[in-house]
Amino acid sequence: MEDLLRDLSQIALVDRPVGDVLTELVQAAERGISGAESVSITLLQGEEAFTAAYSGEMALRAEELQYERGYGPCMDAGRGGVVLRVDDMRTEQRWPDYAAHVLDHGVRSSLSIPLPFQGAVIGALNTYSTEPGTFATAQALDAAMTVAEMIAIAIAIANVHAHARLGEEAANLRLAMQSRAVIEQAKGVLMAQRGVDADRAFEILREASMRYNRKLRDIATGIVESVQLPQE
Repeated sequence: MEDLLRDLSQIALVDRPVGDVLTELVQAAERGISGAESVSITLLQGEEAFTAAYSGEMALRAEELQYERGYGPCMDAGRGGVVLRVDDMRTEQRWPDYAAHVLDHGVRSSLSIPLPFQGAVIGALNTYSTEPGTFATAQALDAAMTVAEMIAIAIAIANVHAHARLGEEAANLRLAMQSRAVIEQAKGVLMAQRGVDADRAFEILREASMRYNRKLRDIATGIVESVQLPQE
């Protein structure tokens, strides 16, 4: 557990693509969860599920079988917010069709931990092994729960940054629209005062911006304000 915690603490969560972060987290989980041979993260969007990161083909194949059927331990753990452990696929009765087919990919046991996010569950962390009973220990559960918490934190951070970028883009768009509006107003003033067309009015603004080393928007604002009547 100490090695796992050290690995997790060295993973940078901020200012990185979330896919890269999740990939490093599943790689750390494979190293740190005793018996784990392949690890993945399933995320849910409504009724749809997809694999956001994985550390081995065994996990990917197991989840594709579940996606085809619309059910299975990783999907049901994510939907229901419950821990689901399979000790032996050969005797598993909850998902018999899935269990029978996943054995062909070498999966004998698995553990799926739900990922909580802002009061909801958005998916699951999944670990797979070719041996039976691999995850039937408190240590394996504790380690998997620790990784799941880090995954939830990473997704939360990515979500915050996405909202921040969206807000910044919206602010820039508003500023661009405001700039465009005042430039159009200034062009109208110049067209009326100097009897020029729209293209020549814009050239006058651009030349003034270069001459005085000021932003085009500031030049336009000054022209518009110069013709506005003072408020009584």
